[in-house]
Amino acid sequence: MSTLDPDREELLDGAPCGLMQTDAKGVFLRVNKPFCLWLGYAKEELIGKRRLQDLLTMGARIFHQTHWAPLLEMQGSISELKLDVRHRDGSAVPMVLNVVRHGQGPALTDEVAAFVARDRDKYEEELVLARKKLEAQVAEVERLQAETRDRALFAEQMIGIVSHDLRNPLSAVNTGIQLLFRHAPTDNQARVLSRMAQSVDRAHRLVSDLLDFTVARVGKGIAINPRQVDLHEVVAQSVAELALSFPDRTLRHETRGDGRCSVDPDRLAQLVGNLVANAAAYGDASRDVMVTTTVLDERIEISVHNWGPAIPPELMASLFQPMVRGAAAATGRSVGLGLFIIMEIAKAHGGTVEVDSSDQRGTTFTAAIRARPA
Repeated sequence: MSTLDPDREELLDGAPCGLMQTDAKGVFLRVNKPFCLWLGYAKEELIGKRRLQDLLTMGARIFHQTHWAPLLEMQGSISELKLDVRHRDGSAVPMVLNVVRHGQGPALTDEVAAFVARDRDKYEEELVLARKKLEAQVAEVERLQAETRDRALFAEQMIGIVSHDLRNPLSAVNTGIQLLFRHAPTDNQARVLSRMAQSVDRAHRLVSDLLDFTVARVGKGIAINPRQVDLHEVVAQSVAELALSFPDRTLRHETRGDGRCSVDPDRLAQLVGNLVANAAAYGDASRDVMVTTTVLDERIEISVHNWGPAIPPELMASLFQPMVRGAAAATGRSVGLGLFIIMEIAKAHGGTVEVDSSDQRGTTFTAAIRARPA
């Protein structure tokens, strides 16, 4: 790092705002006296030793990672960022930041100007304006990120991390459970092993939902492998397995038409599982859950009906968006991806999912797939 001449350093220290320069990783290269005084640090404690993001509060760090860094990467500058910076004593100092990026590669640097927002006459007005501006910027970032190569690479890396760090250990635990079952456990031990096996199965499903969600958000869509099957048999087997997972619910299955068709049986079994889990979570526990499979000339339908309160109208518009859950969920399994995955599976088959819900008729989710019969 080059050393500033005394005159220039004195000029920076006399500025009425905080001025700093960081490298590509956020490490301070230069910082002026006002910024240090506002936060209770000496220059030598920051330059070359600390990162700007290390001084942010937890919420500001998350914003830095998810929005600040991608936005700066795409447009090279950010204006009027309202964030909380931590004082040396742990208190939060509200600041408005402006950032400009220079250079590329190893020579990349960010120049940041900071203003303390506390005690400013128009603090509340500026906060509202900055929030509106940030919301517009965030919306634009989210649209652009879906199209950028960096987001695709990041998502693929996340898939690899989750696959390696979660699925493999879960498989090892499941294998261990099966081995213990072979050693004639006592009744009490068998019950514990069964609960462990169910927990591992739930974890596997959650990881699978997360991986499907990540792939779908990258824009690749959920992959399917269609083949000739009997849809009624596929769903019947899935319902039988689900009956073991939901022993307190009565699951019924009705069929219509010849079940032979060309679909991905594993994905449709996943679709049925998510719909039944949703019905079990939100439906009337004292009444049956009905699964119906219909195969017509060029249309396949899988519907799941449950009784219970209607879906609130305010949730209908965002029902198939990720991370959307009902307020009355009766299970801790869901992370709000089930219906999103269901829609993606239907889309992959060239179809869609519709919902009909009322207090009188109950709730029915119907996946309509434009797949040709065998």
